[in-house]
Amino acid sequence: MNARLVALLVVLMGAVAGLQALHERGGGPPASTTVNMLYVRSPEAMTRLALSYDALLADVYWIRAVQHYGGTKLSTDPDKKYDLLYPLLDLTTSLDPRFNVAYTFGSIFLSEPPPGGPGRPDLAIALLEKGLRAQPQKWEFAQQIGFVHYWWRQDYKEAAAWFARAAAFPNAPFWIAPLAAVTLAQGGSRESSRLLWQQIEQAEELEWFRDEARRRLRQLDAMDQLDGLRQVVAAFERRVGRLPSGWEDLQRAGSLPGIPVDPTGTPYRLESGIVSLGRDSRLFPLPTEPIRVR
Repeated sequence: MNARLVALLVVLMGAVAGLQALHERGGGPPASTTVNMLYVRSPEAMTRLALSYDALLADVYWIRAVQHYGGTKLSTDPDKKYDLLYPLLDLTTSLDPRFNVAYTFGSIFLSEPPPGGPGRPDLAIALLEKGLRAQPQKWEFAQQIGFVHYWWRQDYKEAAAWFARAAAFPNAPFWIAPLAAVTLAQGGSRESSRLLWQQIEQAEELEWFRDEARRRLRQLDAMDQLDGLRQVVAAFERRVGRLPSGWEDLQRAGSLPGIPVDPTGTPYRLESGIVSLGRDSRLFPLPTEPIRVR
């Protein structure tokens, strides 16, 4: 291939990426269905177009995926949608099937419930299964699939099956094996959730993922604290015959030494007798849990 043709291909691929970005910002031609669409939706077509620039384009689409997720997450639009997230991740991992960060972080982005994410653990699992097909030796993907089933779908039987599958990999660490038994015996308890996140915090190589594990552990601590505060509110109601109007009522009654704060230092809310996490807390929103209290 001569230099002029190579240069032309680079320009064309840059134009595709530029048109993509323009269209996502709403500056491109109107679409008949939705403004948020991809000019090239087919991973197979993009792979053919990319020729030897597939790794470079994978980086471009990964950046677009992160920008789309972050921009949507920070948006104040009440109807915000993450509808480009999975297509961008699918394109990224088709162009570079060994893009491990895209599989791992992409599954976290997809699983996060609204408003912090699209709430699509099914697509997170599909993305990780795609990674496992591309790299059958990656026990991490099997373990992460198990965790999506556990944390986001509360399907403890399926989670245990995937943990057992991960443990069967010859290169899997020793701590994976007990997870299947713990999940089947205690699935749904906060203590088993805490064990899983502690293992990730101690064993994960990626600092961002370790930080995520620490955040999840703080969420579990907050859930325990909320249970305790609800008991304090219930005791006040039994004793006084009404719900407290605020934390000051509980302080005057000697039930609390001060305004309680979550593990990040953000005050908890108490409105109409309902205790909840502050919406400006870094731990918001807490996971929905059909979790049995210890």
